[in-house]
Amino acid sequence: MYQIFARGARASIQTAWDTLAWTDPSPAGAVDAKEDTRLSWRLDAYAETEADAQACADLIREVAPDLNPVVEALADRDWVTLSLEGLPPVEAGRFIVAGSHALTRTAPGKTDILIEAGPAFGTGHHGTTLGCLLGFEHVLKSGPPKTVLDVGTGSGVLAIAAIKSGTQRAIGTEIDLQSVQVANENARKNNVANRFRTYHTRGAGNGLIRSAAPYDLIFANILARPLIGLAPELAKMIGSGGHVILSGLLTHQEPLVRAAYTGRGLDLVKRIRKDGWSTLVLRRPAA
Repeated sequence: MYQIFARGARASIQTAWDTLAWTDPSPAGAVDAKEDTRLSWRLDAYAETEADAQACADLIREVAPDLNPVVEALADRDWVTLSLEGLPPVEAGRFIVAGSHALTRTAPGKTDILIEAGPAFGTGHHGTTLGCLLGFEHVLKSGPPKTVLDVGTGSGVLAIAAIKSGTQRAIGTEIDLQSVQVANENARKNNVANRFRTYHTRGAGNGLIRSAAPYDLIFANILARPLIGLAPELAKMIGSGGHVILSGLLTHQEPLVRAAYTGRGLDLVKRIRKDGWSTLVLRRPAA
């Protein structure tokens, strides 16, 4: 595993992030961008091979010449887990997301979600997951959704939050087999396994997922390009009065993603911005 990182102006970092995230196929297996200091931003990308890592660095230099990407080989360790160990609990509205080391007691009026450090995305610390939980708070003002689809469920944190808030049934989808196993295990640890199941499939193309539509709520915390590509399919699966919560996009990508869904009959009802990331909450008007 190789890490590619660079620091610089926000505009340059976002340009580099955009390129790595939207190139198809991308030499990067994962890409993140965040504010590093008041004056600079940081880009982090990960690649499986040295050749892919160098390709990432070349792309960064090509689109953002002022950046100086550094490539480092990582030891064969579970860096995701190691980076998450000991993280403090995350509070998002009524939800508290933490590992067992931090969930020592239940806060009055709060909903605890047990998510241990692990290789699946979604501990609540990232701006996109936090934004989705805060967006879900808005949805809950009109009552808990009965059925939920969580596209790119990762750790399962969003679907688990929905079930603990009253959702009767949730389905998760994941293209990463290890994340499927982690999400299903997290459902068991949170005592919601009888109402939540994650399937190894891309997007929402599985027949079982289609047959369970319409959904009252769809989470899709992925990336801007697949969000746009999934818009026709997801829009068809939202029931009357139902919501879709979209995240995984940088703030400047909002217009394209928003247009892909509002053009299919959904209305934007809330927008949340955290650490340079945006979360959009849209609703299909009630019939």
